[in-house]
Amino acid sequence: MKILIVGSKGFIGSHCVDYFSRDNDVWECDVVLEYGNDHYLSIDAVDSDFLELFRKHQFDVCINCSGAANVPFSMEKPFNDFRLNTYNVLKLLEAIRLFSPECKFINMSSAAVYGNPISLPVSENSKTQPVSPYGCHKIMTEMICREYSSFWNVQTCCLRIFSAFGPRLKKQIFWDMYKKFKEQDTIELWGTGSESRDFIYISDIIDVIDLAIKNSTFKSEIVNVANGCQITISDLAYIFVKLLGTEKKVVFNNVVRVGDPINWEADISIIKSWGYKQKVNIEEGVEKYIIWLKNNK
Repeated sequence: MKILIVGSKGFIGSHCVDYFSRDNDVWECDVVLEYGNDHYLSIDAVDSDFLELFRKHQFDVCINCSGAANVPFSMEKPFNDFRLNTYNVLKLLEAIRLFSPECKFINMSSAAVYGNPISLPVSENSKTQPVSPYGCHKIMTEMICREYSSFWNVQTCCLRIFSAFGPRLKKQIFWDMYKKFKEQDTIELWGTGSESRDFIYISDIIDVIDLAIKNSTFKSEIVNVANGCQITISDLAYIFVKLLGTEKKVVFNNVVRVGDPINWEADISIIKSWGYKQKVNIEEGVEKYIIWLKNNK
């Protein structure tokens, strides 16, 4: 297959490149300049244009890992978040509609669309009620995918990623804790510690993307990507401290940040029907992440 990975220098995108390059003709696309790679295409960070790219190449699959997965950023700069997470998806789909109508489009959406669910676990049919601009913009991208699928038969699938983690991720709770452990005697985290998330390790996410290529209906399908198991942030912090091998203490400031949901747990019936099985549990994943952190100071 000829696969285009947009956002190939990012967390999920770079792992996609590593995995799919083994058996496929992989092309990369991102805003970073790179020389000496004939299969890499740079785009303008402010005014991206994908028309020429799809005019020149016929891709079997386009995996969109681009955007800004950052809730505080969306609160501070909502227009920039919209442009990166929503407008770029429209541009990609329009290029596919015009020049590569057979291309399957996989878009990274987010569990942020659910906000604070009324009940758990949340299924793909649960009510969406985002509590951040980031979540709102991800819903918009799903609607755009549905639009292009309904009116022009563009093949789309949106993957609602829950709490992703693993090597190369330089933000969110594990990265935040590690930086604080290096610089502070007592580590203060947001919230009460009773908040929970449904974590999934990066290699398991890549497995789901591969399964989506092979099994999705691509009729604007929306799919949860998680492990169907929630863990509290306090328990997560305990695991991190234990595996890091430190005696420093973690405290919670009892302040819930605007835009942060309280509890998440996903219904993963769809990916299970595709054959998904978790390969990396939370402790194994945290240990792998800590090893990466220590080796990449």
